[in-house]
Amino acid sequence: MAMTPDDVLRQIKDQDIKMIDLKFIDMPGIWQHLTVYQDQIDESSFTDGVPFDGSSIRGWKAINESDMSMVLDASTAWIDPFMKEPTLSVICQIKEPRTGEWYSRCPRVIATKAVEYLKSTGLGDTAFFGPEAEFFIFEDVRFDQNEHEGYYHVDSIEGRWNTGKVEPGGNKAYKPRYKEGYFPVAPTDTSQDMRTEMLLTMAKCGVPIEKHHHEVASGGQCELGFRFGTLIEAADWLMTYKYCIKNVGMKYGKTITFMPKPVFNDNGSGMHTHQSIWKDGQPLFAGDQYAGLSQMALWYIGGILKHAPALLAFTNPTTNSYKRLVPGFEAPVNLAYSQGNRSASVRIPLSGSNPKAKRLEFRCPDATSNPYLAFAAMLCAGIDGIKNQIDPGSPLDVDIYDLSPEELAKIPSTPGSLEDALSSLEKDHEFLTTTGVFTEDFIANWINYKLDNEVNPMRLRPHPYEFALYYDC
Repeated sequence: MAMTPDDVLRQIKDQDIKMIDLKFIDMPGIWQHLTVYQDQIDESSFTDGVPFDGSSIRGWKAINESDMSMVLDASTAWIDPFMKEPTLSVICQIKEPRTGEWYSRCPRVIATKAVEYLKSTGLGDTAFFGPEAEFFIFEDVRFDQNEHEGYYHVDSIEGRWNTGKVEPGGNKAYKPRYKEGYFPVAPTDTSQDMRTEMLLTMAKCGVPIEKHHHEVASGGQCELGFRFGTLIEAADWLMTYKYCIKNVGMKYGKTITFMPKPVFNDNGSGMHTHQSIWKDGQPLFAGDQYAGLSQMALWYIGGILKHAPALLAFTNPTTNSYKRLVPGFEAPVNLAYSQGNRSASVRIPLSGSNPKAKRLEFRCPDATSNPYLAFAAMLCAGIDGIKNQIDPGSPLDVDIYDLSPEELAKIPSTPGSLEDALSSLEKDHEFLTTTGVFTEDFIANWINYKLDNEVNPMRLRPHPYEFALYYDC
C-alpha cells in the first residue's frame, strides 16, 4: 500500500530510522542523492521540500541561481537494502524555493505534466507504461581516452569462449555463441542465482516483480521483468530496477551496464516500452481494427511513427544508442508497425481476449534514456496522433529480408546517429511544447547539452578502428 506523509513520518519515529536518503534524477537520467538526519524531515518536506544546492547538477542551474528544493513523494518510500545503517529511501522532484513553482528542467516534473496534459485533453486519465530494460553483466571493464591513447576492454565469463582467454582452473566450455544466448539453462546460464537475488531485492523496494532470464547476446546479457504501471510509477520502478541490479551485481563482484551496444557483432540491449491509455478504469486501445486494436490506438501509433525521428533524441539519447539501431541484430530500425515483425519499431503483442491487456510496444528505446523524459515524450507523440487522427499507414507484416531494395527504400528508417535525432528534435518539437509539458528552454538546453558533451567530443577524437583503416595511408 502506498504510504502517505504521515505514514512516512510515523515509520521514521516508530522504527527510529536515523537516516533518510533523498533520491532525484538529473537531466541525462542518473539518480543523485542527499542523505539527511531524521530531524531534517517534517510535514513541510512533502510540500515545500528540503533545500539543496543545484548548481553542480548536469544540465541544471547556474551557480548564481543554485537554490532548489527536493520535494519528497511519500508513496515511493522503502528501506534501502544496500546501506549498513537502516536508511529510508524516498524519491523526490524539484521545486523552485523562491517562487514555489515546480522546476521546469526536472524530468519527474515533466513526466507529471505529461499525465496532467493527458487528463486535460479528455481522451483518457491514465497512461500505462511497461519498460523491458536489458543489460550486460561483465567481470572487468577498463577504458580511457586521452591525447595519445584511447581504448576499452570488457571481460565476461561467457565471453572467454569467444576470445580464447583461459579461466582460472581451466575453461569449462559452456559458453553461449554470439546471438544464441536466449534461455539456456545452467551451466551455460551462469547468472541464475544473481538474477534471482536482483529480482527479490527489487520486490523489497516496492517494485511488482514478474520474471528474469538470459537474453540473446553472449557476454552476460540479461533482462528482469516487472509489471506495468502508471507513467510515473513505471519510471520510478525502472530507476529502482537499475539501482538494484547494479548494486546486487557489485555484491557478486560483477559490473553491470545498460549501454545499448557494449559488445561488437552481437545483439544490443534495448528497452521495449509497452503503453496504453485508459479512462474511468477502462482500456481504450482494444477494438475491432488491425490486431484487435481500436482506432484510437492506431492513431496513437501514427503519432509515434510520425514523430519517431525526434522522439529518439529522448528514447535513444546516446551516441552508442545508434550502434544498436542497425539492421541484422533484431533491431527495430523500420518506422512501421506490425503484430509480429520484430524489426518494426512498433509491435502489437499477443494479448489474448482480455481487452485490458491490449497495448502497443515501441521497440526503439534503450535504457540509457531518462525514463521520465522518454515516457513523457512518447505520450505526447501518441496524443498528437490521436488529436490529429494521424494514419499510421499499412502494417509491415512481411519478412523484410524478402523485400527488394526498391520496396525496402519505401519504408522509413530510424535516424542513423544521435546528431540526426537531435536535428529532428530541433525541427519537430511542437508536439512537446504546445502541450505545456516541455518548454522551449528545456528542448534547447537538451540539444545543446547533448551536442556539447557527447556529439562534438566524439567527433573530435580518433577512433581505434581508424588506425586499422588508415594508418598505412
